Amino acid sequence: MNWRSIWAIARKDLNEVQQNKMAWGPAIALPLIFAILMPILFSTVPQFVPVENVQRELGDIEAMLKNLPPNMQAIFNGLELEQMFVLYMTAFLFAPLFLIMPLMFSSVVGADSFVGERERKTMEALLYSPATDMELFLGKVLAAVIPAIILSWLTYFVYIVVVNIASYGLLQRIWFPLPTWWPLMFWLTPAFAVLGISVTVMISARVKTFMEAYQLTGSLVVIVLGLVLGQISGVLFLGVGTVMLIGTVIWIVNAVLIHLSIRNFKRSSLIAKL
Repeated sequence: MNWRSIWAIARKDLNEVQQNKMAWGPAIALPLIFAILMPILFSTVPQFVPVENVQRELGDIEAMLKNLPPNMQAIFNGLELEQMFVLYMTAFLFAPLFLIMPLMFSSVVGADSFVGERERKTMEALLYSPATDMELFLGKVLAAVIPAIILSWLTYFVYIVVVNIASYGLLQRIWFPLPTWWPLMFWLTPAFAVLGISVTVMISARVKTFMEAYQLTGSLVVIVLGLVLGQISGVLFLGVGTVMLIGTVIWIVNAVLIHLSIRNFKRSSLIAKL
């Protein structure tokens, strides 16, 4: 296997994706919203809103806290209402939303790589290159997965800084991240990035346009919304053990999808569709 050829294909795809605003739009907008706007909003508003209003808003949150494991409930012991609001919103409620970025970005880049190249009429030269089917496949997968993971991790580190700075006036300490966030970002996030491209490869073989592939892979966000609803309702709590379990299941699904994709990825079939 020629890794120089694989990285050359990956670099070529990344250069082409840079020209696609549909691909880079989410890469700019989502980090701004998740890492900066939301933590600032929910960390600063309780510092200026009257305590009575926060008390009224915290009615449901106090009920949600009862669904947390005892070790997590202990984090809220002795906190004021405003402090409970900030900690719950920034450390618990937003956690699953960070999985949207690797999922969406790897899906968008993958859709542009596999289907967009066919639309731009640039696929033919690549298919007739000396790279093997496996090298061609891995090059395109790496072009989608690596930026998605790096973007998610960079956003996470910005989120750490913003949350601690924005909430410092209220909590008077550096408190974030909580232990759950480490497996969430370094085990579950890569799993979702690979899931995005794995599903994209399967879909790209059956559609003809970038928008079709983008819309179909975008439906994967339903998985993340399910985790959000589960956490809000108390049905599912993303503790360390739960995150590791979900990540393991997704990695197993990824392995099956990648195996099927590699087995079905034949340049002869792609050439026939040109």
